[in-house]
Amino acid sequence: MDKDINIIVKVWRQKGPKAKGNFEEYKLNQISGGTSFLEMLDILNEQLVGQGKEPVAFDSDCREGICGMCSLYINGHPHGPDSLITTCQLHMRTFKDGDTITIEPWRSAGFPVIRDLMVDRNAFDKIIQAGGYVSVNTGGIPDANAIPISKIDADEAMDSASCIGCGACVAACKNGSAMLFVSAKVSQLALLPQGRVEAKARAKSMVAKMDELGFGNCTNTRACELECPKGISISNIARLNREFLKAKFSD
Repeated sequence: MDKDINIIVKVWRQKGPKAKGNFEEYKLNQISGGTSFLEMLDILNEQLVGQGKEPVAFDSDCREGICGMCSLYINGHPHGPDSLITTCQLHMRTFKDGDTITIEPWRSAGFPVIRDLMVDRNAFDKIIQAGGYVSVNTGGIPDANAIPISKIDADEAMDSASCIGCGACVAACKNGSAMLFVSAKVSQLALLPQGRVEAKARAKSMVAKMDELGFGNCTNTRACELECPKGISISNIARLNREFLKAKFSD
């Protein structure tokens, strides 16, 4: 049976992108260990509203580890101290009675703070728009097995496609690099024959857009891979580099 704990949460509060932010501390008592982290924040907000104070703004949607919206930096880790989970899958049993839990938004020039713990992640959408797609002829739907693909390639492409675009890789990187995200999105298409048509333009366009939006460079610390909730491998970054160089040399 999960025990109740008393905790202190140290939360980043910021009224807007241009406002100066600061940490504020709140006490929460008798929080069940079975409570999810986001439910704990819901309880905190109910407490704040009851006191006539502004609730903490944070993002969430599916709360099932699928959408990646629940992007929080918890005690120095994107999505918290547990591995291979998103924030919404983190439960309070992970923490001890009397713990102080520090909660921050993603820190990156590419993800400006909107309010409190919410950041603007439209930059990822813009990177996808720059080249994360394939062109197809309109008309009848082709048979799913019309184009033979080896199981190894199919499995690797599916592993890359499991990236949910949460931004944990950017938050974990000391340079604020988006290379793991970009490389996963390039890999999921580069490994399949359907993705070869735009291969040259894709790698160059997505990398150029990433640089334009203020993300840093990769220096291979592997922090992104360690903190990724879906376990995306940095081998994708090597593939992205190969795709990029092939595109450059073939110009």
